[in-house]
Amino acid sequence: MSTPRGVRNRNPGNIDFNPRNAWQGQFGVEVGVANPRFARFDSAENGIRALGKLLINYRGKDGMPGVGGKGIDTVLETINRWAPSNENDTQTYALAVAKRLGVRITDPINIKDPATLCGMVLSIIIHENGGNPYAAAVIDEGVLRALV
Repeated sequence: MSTPRGVRNRNPGNIDFNPRNAWQGQFGVEVGVANPRFARFDSAENGIRALGKLLINYRGKDGMPGVGGKGIDTVLETINRWAPSNENDTQTYALAVAKRLGVRITDPINIKDPATLCGMVLSIIIHENGGNPYAAAVIDEGVLRALV
């Protein structure tokens, strides 16, 4: 069985490479694939940090009309931004994440709460890679880096 792309790239959220994003530990675009798209990182912790930082940054963006409060503050809005419906089954993705967090997809969440951010990050890692290959300490370190 081959290693998932996100794990190989130490980018478990499968963040698109953008040269304007100078992520801590980013090496550049992935190599060895037919259509390079995703960023590569020097460590899983820095890939997880970037994932967490993006989720926190989403909070200040416009949310979905009639969902949650001002800005992106629900699992549905976060996953809709993270994994748009033109590429993903966003509803199923959001339902899986919300279930792991113990909330409904339209319940407001505090993404800056360490436990909530950790739950979101872990859920995205599982969804994007078909499982979680990381020890809790690796995820915790990436989330901690995202919160500072």
